Amino acid sequence: MTPTRRHVPILIIGSGVAGCTAALTLADAGCDVLLLNAGDNLADGNSELAQGGIIYRAAPRPDDPADDDDARALEKDILVAGHNYNYRKAVRWLCQQGPLCVDEVLIKRAGVRFDRNPDGSFNLTREGGHSAPRILHRADYSGRALMDGLTAQVLAHPRITCLHRRAAIDLLTSHHHAKNAQFRYEVDNRCLGAYVLNEESGEPETILADWTVLATGGVGQVFLHSTNAPGCVGAGVSMAFRAGVDLANLEFMQFHPTALYEERSNRRPLITEAMRGEGARLLDEKGRAFMLRHDKRGDLAPRDVVAQAMMEEMLHSGAPCLFLDVSGVKQDLPTRFPTVFEQCREAGLDIRKEPIPVVPAAHYFCGGVLTDTRGRTSMRGLYAIGECACTGLHGANRLASTSLLEALVWGVSCGKDLARRAASGGMPTGLAAAIPDWQHEGDERHDDPALVAQDWANIRNTMWNYVGISRTDARLRRAFEDMRDLVRHIHDFYKRTRISRRLVDLFHGSQTAYVITQAAMRNPVSLGCHHRVD
Repeated sequence: MTPTRRHVPILIIGSGVAGCTAALTLADAGCDVLLLNAGDNLADGNSELAQGGIIYRAAPRPDDPADDDDARALEKDILVAGHNYNYRKAVRWLCQQGPLCVDEVLIKRAGVRFDRNPDGSFNLTREGGHSAPRILHRADYSGRALMDGLTAQVLAHPRITCLHRRAAIDLLTSHHHAKNAQFRYEVDNRCLGAYVLNEESGEPETILADWTVLATGGVGQVFLHSTNAPGCVGAGVSMAFRAGVDLANLEFMQFHPTALYEERSNRRPLITEAMRGEGARLLDEKGRAFMLRHDKRGDLAPRDVVAQAMMEEMLHSGAPCLFLDVSGVKQDLPTRFPTVFEQCREAGLDIRKEPIPVVPAAHYFCGGVLTDTRGRTSMRGLYAIGECACTGLHGANRLASTSLLEALVWGVSCGKDLARRAASGGMPTGLAAAIPDWQHEGDERHDDPALVAQDWANIRNTMWNYVGISRTDARLRRAFEDMRDLVRHIHDFYKRTRISRRLVDLFHGSQTAYVITQAAMRNPVSLGCHHRVD
């Protein structure tokens, strides 16, 4: 039988690009790592779904000092897209470390085969907000290519143990969980691991860890329309909030302009921005291009600008969607964009002959757990990397294709820093024994799918209508009141109902939606993704 209590040196919660990269970096440094993911396999999050690609060659090469021009240009592009709300140190860190991490981890270590030109050089594409082509890609399934390479290395490494179908419930901390009062008198609150639900047994496990890394991904599933994987309900943000860890920029939710308009599920298939980078144009319901009326950069404006322009067009006309005309793309569509081509074909569309119906959808969370350039949080013993973290890189809006690179760079940085700190020691003596196992507070089995579905419908509709692409004071106040009542109801429901995956996700999602709403209310300034129409 699987043990319900264990103590490990390093616990990583989440197995996307950030989590896998950190695990490999630590394991290569001689550290033993326990890597958890909530799904059936490592590649079940947002990283797998990324289509566009990853930024390459930002820092100057020793053999080509002129390449420094691109480093400066990239930094400028990131700052412009982020409305200069970015943390400049994080921006420079990405530009400096990015090329080396891509070369060493993805190309050499993981063997990712990016698309090349006939002469053998990398085929670099351009996306919205970029001043030059600098995006490495593998057709339009770059995220899957990265995850295939990384997960193969992770699964083969003898120092990495992977456990699937483990949903994190709560972070363990010395101030909140230690039975011995002596540990609660300590000035510093320390993270000690997590309570985790084992879906195979249906029972919570106590996983004590000297060091814990949050790599839980995004929050998109708290909105009605989202490109995110089903498990992206803000688990890391929710757990960090309850533990008292510093959060930042929670009001900045980026909405991707182009998701396939099709009623299949809450997750809408993404139509990669690279299509617009290679000649596709947005059209209104009458077949007219409209982006130049909103921004001089037209279809290649940053995502927040394009999403807001699309919503304005849809509200003005009453149209349920707009259209992406891909006739301007010169390359063979099934070859260059096989994922998009197949998704549209399954929806009954031949994009070689007709435009793609598109709508904006919640896509990337620019806020999260506040960290430095090494992934260190405000709580001792806790790191956060990837989309659940806020490094300050993105500011008020994310530049296209920075997400995979951020996950890679901070995964490496976190791994290196943690390997050094882990060598100097871990949890204080006696602290592990002071942490109790999970206690079931309720035994009622009321996680009725119909009740849970209705609560999710309330969360998602409230967030989409009131805390979505365009916000007003009246909308945010209504959202705050509705979410406050709903969170209280779900908290009571959680207390008296036996734990389950449905209940854990609902609890995390409701709290994440609530703290996002509160952050949006506190910020009266319209900036980037936080668009205040009043």
